[in-house]
Amino acid sequence: MTDEALAIGRIGRAGRAAGRRLAVASTAQKDEALSLLAIGLLASTRAILEANADDVAEARANGTTGALLDRLALDDARVGSMARAVDEIRALRDPVGTVIEESVRPNGLRVRRVRVPIGVIAMIYEARPNVTSDASALCIKAGNAVVLRGGREAARSNAAIAAIVSDALERAGLPRDAVQRIPMTDHDSIRVLLQQTESIDLAIPRGGEALIRFVTEHARVPVVQHYKGVCHLFVDAGADVDLATRLAVDAKLPRPGVCNALECLLVDASDAARVLPSIATALVAGGCELRVDARARAVLPVSIGAKSATDADWGFEFLDRILAVRVVDGIDGALAHVARFGSGHTEAICTSSVEHADRWRREIDAACVVVNASTRFHDGGELGLGAELGIATSRLHWRGPMGVESLTTMKWIVDGDGQVRG
Repeated sequence: MTDEALAIGRIGRAGRAAGRRLAVASTAQKDEALSLLAIGLLASTRAILEANADDVAEARANGTTGALLDRLALDDARVGSMARAVDEIRALRDPVGTVIEESVRPNGLRVRRVRVPIGVIAMIYEARPNVTSDASALCIKAGNAVVLRGGREAARSNAAIAAIVSDALERAGLPRDAVQRIPMTDHDSIRVLLQQTESIDLAIPRGGEALIRFVTEHARVPVVQHYKGVCHLFVDAGADVDLATRLAVDAKLPRPGVCNALECLLVDASDAARVLPSIATALVAGGCELRVDARARAVLPVSIGAKSATDADWGFEFLDRILAVRVVDGIDGALAHVARFGSGHTEAICTSSVEHADRWRREIDAACVVVNASTRFHDGGELGLGAELGIATSRLHWRGPMGVESLTTMKWIVDGDGQVRG
């Protein structure tokens, strides 16, 4: 066994021991740790930004650009946002001990299903330093230990943030090993971590498609996938043009590199000539490149400068200011396109039809279905979860933003007074 494997094994065992203590910690004690963490992040902003600046400089030197660099870079506002997310998590109800269901059997047994921590979570992620604090805070609140394995791009940033987490835990009287960071950044460290069946209860990968596939293929522990976000907006016949334009622009342009950003615009053929030119004009004015099918090109002015889409553009996650545009035959055409090319992340409709809105809600198979709002609202903070570990596109055991409740499982508690089955 290599030194790396031995080290990761020790981390896993330490996490298991710390997790047992954290699982029975009081809400007050966990909340104290989170309060100290939020304060520590703000107090250490300068140190975090200095570490992050080194990460960003190295990433730039290695040719990193665009969405990945945006995910990696921190500033005062983003550190402040990280601290606020921790405070929001602290303010959430503690899910541990919540009674899901309760009944009394005919023989007098009192039967309850109760929420309990999962145990030890392996969080595997790439160039998002905020995941270090978000994952730590969410796992602490839900009573789980967590092993963090961030990407090499953010190694210095992650180390600085993880040290603040450890100090907060210790000051609150909780075990430092409840949150541990694996310093190794090679792929073998992920593979070894995913083999720790005796200490890791769940692996959560968050990153690009290659990382998700690697984790899924090599894991011997359960995995909740946070797969790519190929998000669609369907503009129905009769939709309000101004509303459709606002939704498309908001979903695509502010942060095109996030998983809930719009990647494909679908427009009803019967109304494309009315609605599509205005939407396309606004998107292009915002610096977006459009890749359109033949029917979309036919209703767009040449001045738009749209490019012809290829088959590879459907179902592709651009993570950039590039948008695929397709004209479809009504809601049936839109539903068929999403069924074939969607990734199960977020699917939105802009419509004035109650019937079509209802069909969209019922027939779309995705973690989040949106009616007359931006796809960007599929986010843990926006949906009231405080923060998230990511957006799960798996069907088991969770789907959508993973907040504190998603980091619990359940156990049966049966109270009797001498009953025997016989």
